[in-house]
Amino acid sequence: MAERELALVLHDIAPETWEDYRPFVEAVDALGSVPMTWLVVPDFHHCSATFEDPELPALLEQRLARGDELTLHGYYHCDDAPPPRTPREWFMRRIYTYEGEFYALDQQQARQRLEAGIELFRQRNWPLHGFVAPAWLLSSGARAALRELPLSYTSDPQHLYRLPDFTPIRAPSLVWSARSRWRRGMSWAVNETARLRHRHQPLLRLGLHPVDMRHQLSRRYWLDTLKRLLDAGYTPTTKVDWLQRRGQRINNASASHGHL
Repeated sequence: MAERELALVLHDIAPETWEDYRPFVEAVDALGSVPMTWLVVPDFHHCSATFEDPELPALLEQRLARGDELTLHGYYHCDDAPPPRTPREWFMRRIYTYEGEFYALDQQQARQRLEAGIELFRQRNWPLHGFVAPAWLLSSGARAALRELPLSYTSDPQHLYRLPDFTPIRAPSLVWSARSRWRRGMSWAVNETARLRHRHQPLLRLGLHPVDMRHQLSRRYWLDTLKRLLDAGYTPTTKVDWLQRRGQRINNASASHGHL
């Protein structure tokens, strides 16, 4: 069987959410060397400023030193645009999610927030390769802004996209909806089905959220699933490391083909 890898991705990283994640991260660290991709929100819901916190930036620098990846995840991670005007907008911004920050932004607004987030990473000398929109939702203006900026990838639940041309790369995610009891029960079944369906994919992403950590069922599922995948031979990686190795393999294959 071809090599299979997994990316453990922690969404919504901010001072407000770190205590939710702390016990889980400690449990993962106890398993050995499992690199993680941390999706960092600069100012979560306008009230939890990551880069001004007295402790979290130092912790994130420690994670970088361990080989983890830090990714920009929106700026405020909340939808503060004017109210929706169409039924589709209402569904996407009020039913599907309240946190689609980049779903209703025009190109200039999106670029301003992206550049502000990039600058915060630059001030810390943190390497930055990727951007993930809250709820994976991007307006056409946000997509246009991403094409103009020095980032190498973005993603949605089923793909990674190389920037600036949004080249899609199949990389499915397991994701829970843990906000109610019935959603948690349904998520278990949906994710187990997806895990089996995607077992031949070269990269499987585990997309965790802080709310998952507040419920025993979802928290236990993620740790058990991680252990099962590791036992099954999956190699843990970060998203950027996987993309860079994949690009190198493609370049090597192209070079070899050119010399035939």
